[in-house]
Amino acid sequence: MLRYTVLTLFPGLIEPWTKEALLAKAIQRGLIEINVRDIRDYAHDKHRQVDDYPYGGGAGMVLRPDVVVEAIEDQLPASEVILLTPAGEPLKQPLAEELATKEHLVLVSGRYEGFDARVEEFVTRELSIGDFVLMGGEVAALAVIEATARLVPGVLGDPESHRLDSFSSGLLDYPQYTRPPEFRGLKVPDVLLSGHHGKVAEWRRREALRRTRERRPDLLDEHE
Repeated sequence: MLRYTVLTLFPGLIEPWTKEALLAKAIQRGLIEINVRDIRDYAHDKHRQVDDYPYGGGAGMVLRPDVVVEAIEDQLPASEVILLTPAGEPLKQPLAEELATKEHLVLVSGRYEGFDARVEEFVTRELSIGDFVLMGGEVAALAVIEATARLVPGVLGDPESHRLDSFSSGLLDYPQYTRPPEFRGLKVPDVLLSGHHGKVAEWRRREALRRTRERRPDLLDEHE
């Protein structure tokens, strides 16, 4: 079982996500476990203050290291303590596959102007979900959970399905079609209706390369 602990200032942003669709089913079946902890529970004053003004001046507030580190240490032991930050390494499919083999992931999501830099000394990894800035780390934490939980055996209905996804092969996924065979003049490619599995496989590989070349040529270096 893969266990997640999300540290956040807004547990209400995370908890509803765990009660629907495949995540809820995976939790019910004991395949994954998702715990949410409020960082404010580790504040040291009656006002539950978790942030303060930045040294040197500047806009916004910074999350205090004493509060955040105490919250982290209360979740240990953990396989990985992951800080969600735009400065982290990009989350890509091979990394998701690696993280999915772990036992306990602690996901630390911040708000405001981010964390005191000393927090970085108490995590094992820093992750980013893209070159953009969000209002907080909760969406990033959920992205990590979605990307890894679906790789846990038994979570997806078809155990082979994730192996055919975009990025699992280093390429974007091939286009998919279903009924009706013709819609507003747009037809399903004949090869997919042929029943010839070898030709279908060749078409899918060719289409995956074409899509990747057109949309993400940066992924093609090792495939051509």
